[in-house]
Amino acid sequence: MQRVLVIGSPGAGKSTLSHQLAAVTGLPLFHLDRMHWLPGWIERDRDEGRAELAGVLAQDRWIIDGNYGSVLPMRLERADTVIWLDYPTWLCLGRALRRWWQYRGAARPDMTEGCPERLNLEFLHYIAVFRRTWRARNAAALAGFGGTVLRMKGPGATAAWLAAL
Repeated sequence: MQRVLVIGSPGAGKSTLSHQLAAVTGLPLFHLDRMHWLPGWIERDRDEGRAELAGVLAQDRWIIDGNYGSVLPMRLERADTVIWLDYPTWLCLGRALRRWWQYRGAARPDMTEGCPERLNLEFLHYIAVFRRTWRARNAAALAGFGGTVLRMKGPGATAAWLAAL
């Protein structure tokens, strides 16, 4: 386990798990949100973002957390492990609300500085339909993946796996 992707719904805890995994393994951690967003919630130029990601992917060791389906094939080409947090929607919604409350008005540690945590109906809807929309897409993308896929169905399973490392 040297090149790890952590994917899942917003609010599932991708960044939290990635920080914990980085602490246990010593692997460097990169957040796709930081590569995607510029200060003020401005989307980075697509080619620029892909070039930054390619630089990370070229390294021998890493953890990358985030979804961004358009670059999933690019990440899967180099990954040896995918951790898929396939958690219930209600849990992800609750965690997103808690995260918003915790960081309201400020950027969270895994986000670009100048992008304060925000919450709106569009984002809540995205979380509400994420599992239904992305579950089949993720499964299809991972079907041909030659590495290890760890599909975690809840925080208890994830915590037990992490503790066993």
